[in-house]
Amino acid sequence: MSRPVVVITGASRGIGKQLAIDFATAGYDVACLARSTEGGASKLPGTIDETASLVVAEGGRALPLAVDVRSEEEVMAAAAKVYAEFGRCDMVINNAAIAPPGNSLEMSGKLWRLGVDVNVNGPFYVIRHFCPGMLESGGRVINISSAVSVTPEYGRINYTTTKRALEGMTEGFAHELRGKIGVNCIRLELAVWSEGFAATLGATNKTGFEHPVVMSDACLWLADQPIDYSGHILTIGQMREMGVVRGVTSA
Repeated sequence: MSRPVVVITGASRGIGKQLAIDFATAGYDVACLARSTEGGASKLPGTIDETASLVVAEGGRALPLAVDVRSEEEVMAAAAKVYAEFGRCDMVINNAAIAPPGNSLEMSGKLWRLGVDVNVNGPFYVIRHFCPGMLESGGRVINISSAVSVTPEYGRINYTTTKRALEGMTEGFAHELRGKIGVNCIRLELAVWSEGFAATLGATNKTGFEHPVVMSDACLWLADQPIDYSGHILTIGQMREMGVVRGVTSA
């Protein structure tokens, strides 16, 4: 019997990388999607190739795919490659995100659209092109949001706007796909270590950050829920109270 398959965006580092490792350990094959590849121009450490090697080390099959989620054509091509390689897709995790900095009144239209394209259009394209193949067998979608969706004082209006939109998308797709695909959202309210988040905050060490393994706890639990468990927006704190996420961790 073939192993279940999970597709993870933003899989080159941080939370996405940890998810890939832990899903492989749990028995999944993993499609690792991100822009960061060997020889790429990213200023942050981590590539999908490195993540793929860690998936293989945990006993899973890995498919690293260089994808810019802003491009519907690239997402559509990635979906075709995943189904051709594995013959199935059981879950997608929309983890890729960006938090454009700066005063919104002074922000360029290009930078504003970047946040919308990555944080809203990207997840939509992933759902649109991966979910049709999941309708008959059932599947799951997990969207990764942020407490910034309800915390405008964070000061990055683009991030607040797009994450709130992602939560609305979660609820909308949960209704539209009810009984066929479970669609849920994790509203991350903790400072969980990732190279990108640390760079956003200007952090120079991991003090005060939790380990991204808590996100794996949350996503693996959602992966085990029935299809009709759908439309939920959960925080890590709530999931700790439910007993499905381990206690406070250190990065």
